[in-house]
Amino acid sequence: MRASAPRLPPERQREAASVPAQTSSGATVLDRWFKLSERGTTVAREVRGGLVTFFTMAYIVVLNPLIIGTQKDGTGVFLGGTADAPNLAKVAAATALVAGLMTILMGVVANYPLALATGLGLNAFVTFGIAQLPDMTWADAMGLVVLEGLIILGLVLTGFRTAVFHAVPIQLKTAISVGIGLFITIIGFVDAGIVRRTGAGPVPVELGVGGFLAGWPTVVFVVGLLTMAVLMLRKVKGAILIGIVTATVVAIVVEAIAKIGPSFTPPDKVNPTGWGLNVPKLPSQVTDVPDFGLLGQFSLFGSFSKIGVVTAVLLVFTLLLADFFDTMGTMVAIGAEANLLDEEGIPPNTERILVVDSIAAAAGGAASVSSNTSYIESAAGVGEGARTGLASVVTGVLFLLATVFAPLVAVVPYEAATPALIIVGFLMMTQVKGIDWDDMEIALPAFLTIVLMPFTYSITAGIGAGFVSFVVLKQARGKASQVHPLLWVTSALFVVYFTIDPIKQLLGVG
Repeated sequence: MRASAPRLPPERQREAASVPAQTSSGATVLDRWFKLSERGTTVAREVRGGLVTFFTMAYIVVLNPLIIGTQKDGTGVFLGGTADAPNLAKVAAATALVAGLMTILMGVVANYPLALATGLGLNAFVTFGIAQLPDMTWADAMGLVVLEGLIILGLVLTGFRTAVFHAVPIQLKTAISVGIGLFITIIGFVDAGIVRRTGAGPVPVELGVGGFLAGWPTVVFVVGLLTMAVLMLRKVKGAILIGIVTATVVAIVVEAIAKIGPSFTPPDKVNPTGWGLNVPKLPSQVTDVPDFGLLGQFSLFGSFSKIGVVTAVLLVFTLLLADFFDTMGTMVAIGAEANLLDEEGIPPNTERILVVDSIAAAAGGAASVSSNTSYIESAAGVGEGARTGLASVVTGVLFLLATVFAPLVAVVPYEAATPALIIVGFLMMTQVKGIDWDDMEIALPAFLTIVLMPFTYSITAGIGAGFVSFVVLKQARGKASQVHPLLWVTSALFVVYFTIDPIKQLLGVG
């Protein structure tokens, strides 16, 4: 018997199915294009979902410049700046622009509630693992990102990427969704300062500061989390968005009275009980003129003469594999949470989703802001009711507005936005019952998939461990013929991915 795809709890299914789309003339056009009635949603729900998704991932407009804009390349020059000074505003403008355009494209072309922006982890790898290699320029590094995007687009258009997706067993797809739920939960706790590194000793993390919750920002986080939980329990529409707005207002009031300040002030001033990322205060100005000077600043093959063909190919392979499977996991998790998967766990318009995501990878490199990829924070919008690409259009428009209204984006601190990730992590965790825990052949790979995502802070690592262990266990039970050939191929690629450093050393290109 074919396993069923992960579904929402019955009460949420009934609630979604009972909501008709709005019937005004404008809404009717949107209904036909985005299939609002068919997916049991309304324009209002999609707008709320798009708003929530934006607020839970708007941090990338500030954070990406802090990662790639504050580091010098192999020639000693800052991205978009000079050898003496960075230009974070230019990086922020390009980051918001590409995120906005690609997210709108996802909504219009794929009709899926999935937002895209510069990929965290990928941008760090580009910065520290590529751009800082001897003689490498930012243009050279971004050229490799563009190349990776074009290759992955080719894999989609030839059907390979979609075929791999179809080859994954349904219960592994469920495990990917659950693992991502835990992954975004730990992201939320870490960003809010609830979970922190100890800095010393055998225990890697701890609760708050010194094992205790401390500081007013923590109070704001708790207020936001409990507000969302209570409102959802009482079935209040817009619970997550109301929670974010409420927590932000509380944060602004607290900062105005207590003058807490940021958690970190360059170069080395640390305030453990300060605000994460943004200090919540009303901005002195509402708009700013964006500088899009980074667009087109890439050299497609410039790195080949700087670091050699073999090294360049290995770097592209590393980028490609991470991007390939991160998106696969993300779109499954979003589809499961939105009740959009078919009986095989496949989202609608899968190929279109993958095409847009591949284009976004290349677009991010072409705009010098690193590979753009699908964001699991989109699940926050789905938790608010988003079911179609209209929510993505709303999120994308807000990103475009962020290029001009950047000062307003900086009002919402981590502590006000991250409670949404905890709530959505809980909702995604409920899918774990769809895994047969009595069958070790699937239970152990599912377990590794689930736990390694949060424990390694990597969706790719979890998926890779699940694939490799699934193939090994099937082989051990004499059931190798039950493994799809593409799973053998991808598992072999993951073995290469996990051992990339020893391979580079063996080839003398480390």
